[in-house]
Amino acid sequence: MLEEPALPRPSRGQALTDLAREDLDLYAVNELEERIDALTKEAARTRQALERKRAGREAADALFARRQEWATD
Repeated sequence: MLEEPALPRPSRGQALTDLAREDLDLYAVNELEERIDALTKEAARTRQALERKRAGREAADALFARRQEWATD
């Protein structure tokens, strides 16, 4: 029994690129309002991920800065 090959994985950011190219003239007013709501929620989710990553980076930088201080003492 042969398995079908997996479809190639879309590149990072491809969904956003596709979204930006979508023809908005095809949408009704209420659909555009829903789209704005969904995009606003996605922007908030993205900001949260960014803040988590920044906090992790700051914690790592602080840890390694302390280690370097100990190494030079």
